[in-house]
Amino acid sequence: VTGHARYDSVLRGEMPGPSWFAGATLNYAEHLFRYHNDHRPALVFASETVDREEVSWAELERRVKQVKQYLIEAGIGRGDRVAGYLPNTPDAVVAFLAVNSLGAVWSCCSPDFGLSTVLDRFSQIEPKLLIAVDGYRYGGKAFDRGDQVLAIREGIQSIESLLWIPYLRGERSDLPAGATAWGDILARPTPAAPLDFTPVPFAHPIWVLYSSGTTGKPKAITHSHGGVLLEHLKYLAFHNDVHPGEHFFWFSTTGWMMWNFLVASMLVGGIPVLYDGSPGYPNLDRLWKLAADLPIHHFGTSAPFLTAGMQRELRPGKQFDLSELRSIGSTGAPLPSEAFDWVYEAVSKTVWLCSMSGGTDVCTAFVGGNPYAPVYRGAIQCRCLGCKMKAYDENGAEVIGSLGEMVIEAPMPSMPIYFWNDPGGERYRDSYFGTYPGVWRHGDWIKIYPNGSLVIYGRSDATLNRKGVRIGTAEVYAILNGIEAIEDSMILNLELPDGGDRMPLFVVLREGATLSDELRQAINRELRRQGSPRHVPDEIIAAPGIPYTLSGKKMEVPVKKILMGMRGAEAVNPDTVRNPAALDFFREWAGRSGASSDT
Repeated sequence: VTGHARYDSVLRGEMPGPSWFAGATLNYAEHLFRYHNDHRPALVFASETVDREEVSWAELERRVKQVKQYLIEAGIGRGDRVAGYLPNTPDAVVAFLAVNSLGAVWSCCSPDFGLSTVLDRFSQIEPKLLIAVDGYRYGGKAFDRGDQVLAIREGIQSIESLLWIPYLRGERSDLPAGATAWGDILARPTPAAPLDFTPVPFAHPIWVLYSSGTTGKPKAITHSHGGVLLEHLKYLAFHNDVHPGEHFFWFSTTGWMMWNFLVASMLVGGIPVLYDGSPGYPNLDRLWKLAADLPIHHFGTSAPFLTAGMQRELRPGKQFDLSELRSIGSTGAPLPSEAFDWVYEAVSKTVWLCSMSGGTDVCTAFVGGNPYAPVYRGAIQCRCLGCKMKAYDENGAEVIGSLGEMVIEAPMPSMPIYFWNDPGGERYRDSYFGTYPGVWRHGDWIKIYPNGSLVIYGRSDATLNRKGVRIGTAEVYAILNGIEAIEDSMILNLELPDGGDRMPLFVVLREGATLSDELRQAINRELRRQGSPRHVPDEIIAAPGIPYTLSGKKMEVPVKKILMGMRGAEAVNPDTVRNPAALDFFREWAGRSGASSDT
């Protein structure tokens, strides 16, 4: 680690407010440029329309210097926030590096996020500048986002400048009034001075990521330069064993913390492989072909992608030369045992299948790979270095070999420094330390085996973990409130044994309304438009009522337990329910639909 001032102490204090390496100054982006090498590319990019594009180190440095100069001219400096509304492209990496080099704070949403979803996030951090695309492609279709970009600029009063990237339409894209064209910035003369980096304190904010928004607005989770630097170096070097010059791929959008993790592979000399588009377009062979052609050495994906290949009986190892593939990483959902079998039978007999799990909360992994340990069918290999994770039973006692609540008993460097706009820290404390004082409760069910391997069984709260991206139920309800025919609703996400998920939406209709195909289509259309494609449920069911607690809160977690097969008071105490008769419908539906047996 390159430090510009020496630290006074390694760790002071305890959770929830520890202080790491007080006195030290550094810059995250400076470490990304340490493997500058003119003989190999810095980045590789592919998409639904681009087969392969390499960005050299010289070109990356040139673009970062030009964008950095523009940011300085726009008044961006240390601590200022810059928001991105960007797909997973080299432009997004350039923008992040330029922002980070100045000690400014980065925050990004994927352009498939709807207007209200973006406003709920960016409005909290008051960005001075917005960098956005005019649209994107997904699944062979074009999605114009020009109007949404203008609405974001109008809806957030702090935005002073708009940097416009004509990603969808190219030269045919109309430049909005008052905006600056990305191409004009890159066409300027390159600053002659070497690219430099502003040293900032270890705990200086690096970026703001966002929680799902289950209990209102999404939490603006703020991480530190030093904390994520140490965690990313640790995981990529030790747990993922990434070597200089290796191609590191993870399928992700910019709205997921795995995008930050993908870029972090540069810290150890890896070459990030960015992909923008659908992993299934034109078919599920697309990414495997890319893995063979480059070749990709570390292939990161999701459990649903692997299980989809298994269910369709694909044989990528027979179709393509994957002999250079060293590891397959899986995250976002539990990976079923059958998918382990498929990987070793259909992809490679010698590949290292290293599932991992972490979160937006820490922008790293709590559990993951170990190149020196066996891979056990259906399990994650180990708890990560420096992560004092345990499973607690209902009495707060550690358990081994049985299901428990996932907790962390000691500080990790990349735990949030705070939530933005939470000056007293109350929301931060309530999010992780409300159940066990001084102990981080993450909200997952986990089983740790005596041999050190483990299995994660999904969320223990009501957050919708939809294909690796957390979605708050409150976001869905806010959209549904605008549909006149709906009186009330409840949405849940059920983790399936095959690694997939099932997300039913239950709606209580207003008097006289019926759940017609037209209404179903209207509901899905609004959820996709205002939220994202991941907000769209798998099925919509009319329910006579939604159960509430005595204090008036929707009983999402108890209903989920019912749908997952728990019985009686184990799932919910009827004395705590304001309208206990409403639970009968969900018990009957679980039996009729096979929900409990499926999960």
